[in-house]
Amino acid sequence: MSDTAGMPAGPERPGPDGAPPEPPATYAPGAGSSPTGAGVARRRRRWLRWTAIGAAGLVLAAGGAGWAVYNKLDGNITKDTDAAAELARYEKERPTPLVHDAQNILLIGSDTRSGRGNKKYGRDPGTQRSDTTILLHLAADRESATAVSIPRDVMVDIPSCRTADGSRTRARFAQFNWAFQFGGTACTIRTVEKMTKIRVDHHMVVDFAGFKDMVDAVDGVQVCLKAPINDRAARLKLPAGRHTLNGEQALGYVRARKSIGNGSDTDRMDRQQQFLAALVNKVQSNDVLLNPAKLYPVLDAATSSLTTDPGLASLRGLYELVRGMRNIPTEQVQFLTVPRRSYVYDANRDELVEPAADELFTRLRTDAPLQVTREEPESAAQGEKPDDPSHTPSPAPTFRGNTAAGTTCE
Repeated sequence: MSDTAGMPAGPERPGPDGAPPEPPATYAPGAGSSPTGAGVARRRRRWLRWTAIGAAGLVLAAGGAGWAVYNKLDGNITKDTDAAAELARYEKERPTPLVHDAQNILLIGSDTRSGRGNKKYGRDPGTQRSDTTILLHLAADRESATAVSIPRDVMVDIPSCRTADGSRTRARFAQFNWAFQFGGTACTIRTVEKMTKIRVDHHMVVDFAGFKDMVDAVDGVQVCLKAPINDRAARLKLPAGRHTLNGEQALGYVRARKSIGNGSDTDRMDRQQQFLAALVNKVQSNDVLLNPAKLYPVLDAATSSLTTDPGLASLRGLYELVRGMRNIPTEQVQFLTVPRRSYVYDANRDELVEPAADELFTRLRTDAPLQVTREEPESAAQGEKPDDPSHTPSPAPTFRGNTAAGTTCE
């Protein structure tokens, strides 16, 4: 019998040193239960198929959740179609925009006692007034934003406006917040446009509950009190020092008048502007914008609290607006009050100071730069061309105000 008898032939024969034979080369899709590897191939295809199905399911689930969130936030916003229809009736009398891409947005804080959580702030007489009105100007290059407070007691020309019951008011010279009380948002916009000759592109209305929700959504806003506050009307009692105000406290802080400072509306508007500056800083912080768990409540509160024109009454519309503002440096977010003084015929009312007020409106209308300072400036520049968009006044005049880069705790 040969020494090869009973040994496998071919490549399975052990090597000369007795080492086990090398496995045969396999060119099938994979080694397995069948000589061709078909079993593993089938299992691999099944694994890939179920992995793909699972991944698709996750994508669809995530997409569905995202769509649900989008629809939820989008549906929160109240569309002000009545104001849009009323403004359309007076399109011919409205100012023409002078600078492409610049935008002017009227922000109205309503003191209505109707609606969720508002009744506890007093009796509802069936009307509402503009507790705070701010004209926000966004520069065409989106490198600056200017928020101008309009005093509620300033005497202005209010046009004839349609009321909620369909009747019409008579045109009158009266305090500014009468426009909102009797004619609503459309009347307020027409009054602002008549006073400033600035086209209002969009508007937003927020009530007490909405303001509180916004502050609570960012986990409060910090202020620094130089003196203690004990204001029963504003439901606010705080010692002097640094405080992070929740929504309820913040509402009392921005609404309080007689118990804080000198008791004037000027002091109250300054305090509102400083608070808004602190709120802008808080929202712009990475802790809010880059944290989905914190960003969603902010978006939910913001959308739930807003009544806007149809152009902004969607999450997409608000996103486009915010996207244009997100890179504005805080030192270029400016707050000021329209120049005014006590009305000559009634010390409890205000009147515009000219030519300073007209100069401010001209700057906003032509998208020209301006500066703010916490000190009282001597005067604004004079002699500018009010309606020439090609004219860039220089140097930029200075108005009393502050920026979002400033802090309320100094």
